[in-house]
Amino acid sequence: MAALPHIVCFFVTTAGKNGDELGSDEEQIVQVVYLLYDQNNNKVVDVQNYYVKPQPNELTETLLTDDCKAETGLDEELVKQAPPLDHVLEEFDRFLSAKGVHPEHGGRSFYLLTDGQAHLRQCIHHECCKKNIPLPTYFYKFYDIRKEFKKFYKTEPMPSLKTMIDYLALDNNGSVEYGVRQCQEMAKILTRLVNDGHSFGDPEVINERLEGGICSKNEYVSDGLVVRARGLPWQSSDQDIARFFKGLNIAKGGVALCLSPQGRRNGEALIRFESEEHRDLALKRHKHHIGQRYIEVYKASGKDFINVAGGNNSEAQAFLSRGGQTIIRMRGLPFTSTTQQVLEFFTRDPNSSQVLDGEEGILFVHYPDGRSTGDAFVLFATEEESAKALKKHREMMGSRYIELFKSTTAEVQQVLNRSMDPRNPEQPDSQLTPLIAQIPAGIPIIPQSLITSGTRRDCIRLRNLPSAAQVTDILTFLGEFSQFIIYQGVHMVYTATGEASGEAFIQLDSEDAATLTAINRHRCQMIFGNKKRVIEVIQCSGDDMSYVLTNGMPQMSISAMPTAMTAPALPPPSPITLQRPILSPVTPQTIMTTSALTGTFPYMSLAQPLPAAFTPTITALPQRPAYYPPILYW
Repeated sequence: MAALPHIVCFFVTTAGKNGDELGSDEEQIVQVVYLLYDQNNNKVVDVQNYYVKPQPNELTETLLTDDCKAETGLDEELVKQAPPLDHVLEEFDRFLSAKGVHPEHGGRSFYLLTDGQAHLRQCIHHECCKKNIPLPTYFYKFYDIRKEFKKFYKTEPMPSLKTMIDYLALDNNGSVEYGVRQCQEMAKILTRLVNDGHSFGDPEVINERLEGGICSKNEYVSDGLVVRARGLPWQSSDQDIARFFKGLNIAKGGVALCLSPQGRRNGEALIRFESEEHRDLALKRHKHHIGQRYIEVYKASGKDFINVAGGNNSEAQAFLSRGGQTIIRMRGLPFTSTTQQVLEFFTRDPNSSQVLDGEEGILFVHYPDGRSTGDAFVLFATEEESAKALKKHREMMGSRYIELFKSTTAEVQQVLNRSMDPRNPEQPDSQLTPLIAQIPAGIPIIPQSLITSGTRRDCIRLRNLPSAAQVTDILTFLGEFSQFIIYQGVHMVYTATGEASGEAFIQLDSEDAATLTAINRHRCQMIFGNKKRVIEVIQCSGDDMSYVLTNGMPQMSISAMPTAMTAPALPPPSPITLQRPILSPVTPQTIMTTSALTGTFPYMSLAQPLPAAFTPTITALPQRPAYYPPILYW
């Protein structure tokens, strides 16, 4: 490769940890320094130092952590008065144009040079992605001075600029300013490299977007390439996960969303990277955030990835090889639906969209005996077409509302593998065990741990519903506002005797949506069975909803209970009555006490640890309600 006329030494400082731990604590960038080096004349052209004001943190009044102050000596007052990151990057772009090195403005080409991988991969790309700041193309290729030094001088990996300076016996006097001193040291090492005859070869490349790919069951994947991410939002797509790991190169088709036994995403994903170096950088994003949720990142094995993403299903392979840009998963299809009906579903107004290759771009999922699972995958040629298609989420096909989710090649193979495996078929939700015997079999139940909480008023409470009303009746009543309901967000409340309470709680995607829905639908009429019923629609928070649904009881789980606690035949239950004192007066609900329990204890535990000498008899349990009012979702 011909010698590059210019190289820009690029360095960032964060408000938290720096050095080898740069970017690992998710703190924002507070300093950007860049130095323009003319390789032909072997000299420094200019150096610029900018402080960066981070976005305010509601949890602390200080901008810089103690770690940052101790290592960098930055002045917090200068940081507070600085411009934001996007303005600093715009100034960098203008600097390149003014010096005649901007490739898009007639300048000669250049590459960035950094001390290690973290400055671009862990900081600039990751933070700009979170703040929706577009980056120019020159931020996607760079040289790592540590790798160039090791390659030319045939040394062991150098952990810092200081060790390289010492190895070359160079003068390390420089600016007292932290970031400027680092760039000056890089320039000294760079000068020595050029004088000693080093030429730069192929640069490091940062992938701009995740690419799709197909993984075979017989493929070998190294254990050093895979991580497991836990705690993901339920609606996360592979692109959302790729954005979380922005700056790191994920292998083609390298995001595999994990599914529960019922075929739903369980908040976990396996991610396969292009190199072990990128896998190690990914592990440093442990407990970084997507929105308000922190994500746990752990090592995983190549076998784990193959078990989820690999497949040998010829039908799936043929479907995925058609080259669609995006895949959408359909759930809740009528069992008799046809490809023509699916095409008509997407082409009807509004938000008409075209399926790639017509009927060939649709793949139905079946059980080994040929029965339909109610799932299908659909290919779309562009992101724009799939975005229009996703707007049809929860629209009706016949008498069924259809759920739509952005999917991945790995999910296609995982769903096909599971549905066609007679040893572990994907079971429909209707086969979940009812929480209490009086609830009709076939109504799905979810535990309290999956119900939302928090003070955000992004929920609504419906009261005075007809006893026979179904979820579809609620969707019809809410009309256009039903588009704001989150995945699995409708919770219909039943009494302990299995009767409809006339109430439902609904989780929406924002507080504004809940406000609009409550304002527009409160005390409107629901037409049911040729009769009109006035429905109360009240905005509330997740904590309000959880409190009412649990009658103020703490969350419980039975995982630690002795198996010997199976109850013998017991006397008839003594019902207790609990009043739910929030939002509006309601009719007290009757809930069974622990003395009524027989058999196992689904979704129940003690609120405090059991003592070591706990006697495994039913009489030793504290007298408190053992059942939540069943929370039922569609």
